[in-house]
Amino acid sequence: MLTLHTAALLCRDRDGEPVPEHAVLVSGDRVAAVGPLAELSAAYGARVRRWPGTLGPGLLHDGPLPPAPTPRERVHALLRTGVTAVLAEHLADPALRAAAERSDLLVLPTAVVPTLRPDGRADLAVHGDDGTCLVTVVAGRIVHRRA
Repeated sequence: MLTLHTAALLCRDRDGEPVPEHAVLVSGDRVAAVGPLAELSAAYGARVRRWPGTLGPGLLHDGPLPPAPTPRERVHALLRTGVTAVLAEHLADPALRAAAERSDLLVLPTAVVPTLRPDGRADLAVHGDDGTCLVTVVAGRIVHRRA
């Protein structure tokens, strides 16, 4: 199933200014296309999810996971902030690593700059004007949505 996630889109080539009326086309766990909403809507028969705020790549968490009673809750605390990837060095505890893998968090050996590109993994987040994460999508699946 194809889904268009749309909001003002953060583009690295535009000096950090969000571009209105842009979208990310997601097919399964991959980004199929990134571009103007009108063009993508016309080219694909996709379901459209309109989000307030700014859409961009999911975030990389490069520190220890926040404290919580269980490993699952520690991972969920990251998802609520728009994190879709974590450095392997912070998942030394097998229970914590298993919780991260069950949530499909991307576990990376070193830090990389998150991007949204065709054929890349569909990891994205939408943040409101106040910086609050409204939606987190990991591998094409909505894993957090603020009520």
